[in-house]
Amino acid sequence: MHETGTVAPSDPGPGQGESAQGASRHARRFGLPIATCLVMGNIIGGGIFLLPASVAPFGTISLVAFAVLTAGAIALALVFGRLAERDPRTGGPYVYARAAFGDFAGFLAAWSYWITTWVSNAALAVAAVGYLDVLIPVNDHKWSAIVAALVLQLLPALANFAGTRYVGAVQLVATVLKFVPLLLVAVGGLFFFDSANLGPFQASDDSPMGAVSAAAAILLFSYLGVESAAVSAGEVRDPRRNVGRATILGTLGAAVVYLLGTLAVFGTVAHDKLVASTAPFSDAVDVMFGGSWGGTAVACAALVSMVGALNGWTLLSAQTPYAAAQDGLFPSAFGKKKRGVPTVGVLVTVVLASLLTVYNYTAGSGGVFESLVLITTFTATVPYLLATAAQIYFLVSGQRDRVHRGRLVRDAVLAGVAFAFSMWLVAGSGYAAVYQGVLFLFVGVLVYAWMAARKQRAATEGH
Repeated sequence: MHETGTVAPSDPGPGQGESAQGASRHARRFGLPIATCLVMGNIIGGGIFLLPASVAPFGTISLVAFAVLTAGAIALALVFGRLAERDPRTGGPYVYARAAFGDFAGFLAAWSYWITTWVSNAALAVAAVGYLDVLIPVNDHKWSAIVAALVLQLLPALANFAGTRYVGAVQLVATVLKFVPLLLVAVGGLFFFDSANLGPFQASDDSPMGAVSAAAAILLFSYLGVESAAVSAGEVRDPRRNVGRATILGTLGAAVVYLLGTLAVFGTVAHDKLVASTAPFSDAVDVMFGGSWGGTAVACAALVSMVGALNGWTLLSAQTPYAAAQDGLFPSAFGKKKRGVPTVGVLVTVVLASLLTVYNYTAGSGGVFESLVLITTFTATVPYLLATAAQIYFLVSGQRDRVHRGRLVRDAVLAGVAFAFSMWLVAGSGYAAVYQGVLFLFVGVLVYAWMAARKQRAATEGH
């Protein structure tokens, strides 16, 4: 094992200049329900509200793609659970990659994940404004849209600054509020199900394998976020036990909502209408209950869903840099906590995401912003690949303290499937995203060179 440097504590004390009493009042470990909500909330952002229409052109064969992807996501969730059981520290993939392959691999996992979080937050805020506009007209003027997007990012950040106790409360409330309407359509829609609405099994001219792959390319990123509990392991109560459970339960919960929701919309909205729909869940609600209030109801659910996702992703955006800072691989300011939250990491993320949001609205070039979002689909998978490779390394190298011999074959198969799923994610992000994403990683190499040199110099002077 190549691990060097200071080990990040799994249960860090109160932040510098903060009393233990003050920390405990605002910082609270996540139990299994909150950790599960964190996983589910981060997997299901706002994309689910458009998914049925996105895959409708391929026909009901897209449900086969969904089933295959769900199997891959569950394998990845199980691998994260096994890794967290062995090493339950904050940082998730960063911790596992560094333990297996040393500082450089760990840094790449942390750097790529950090880029993913703040660019995704900007994208979530911009998308949320679109749903907010259904309720309050904010898109009529550019600056009112900017202010709305910035407020939508600031509110979850304030919950994070208040402490992990409040992050958990917001996540629980947001998850419950968004799952009520989603389950209403997913379960209620089955009572209004009409097989005549399904359309053809295969609606495109592709071969069956080609249709599944094409639908999968759209659906691939629906499961990003399975790592949420592992990244925040230091904030989870009894992490060796609960991180794995929360990861699997959260992924299964999201899968059930995805599959039932898509099937219900397929069966309630006529196929030719669904292909052209811009709000498939709204159309399904209108069919089920009549009237035209479905758009408002779904806009409210989508807005709550996105604010919940922003709340969870804001916390995750600070956790990986925190773990890396503990090991001297990120600036030391990222390694300080207040009320259980790495506040500098949260602040930097909010500032960067806000600047990117303002740029999106003022540059007048949607293409640049969209390409940045596509890049995150690549950068998000780098930690997955490194973490699953770390699990394979631990299994093959036969480290007795890290491998349970009785589970060796099962764990090896799971790790292989999870690695293949991660590679599929990379392939699905497209040539342009991979090319530009690699450039982002190479910028990180320069940052690593600077931080590693400072770390080496400090170690030399210490002697």
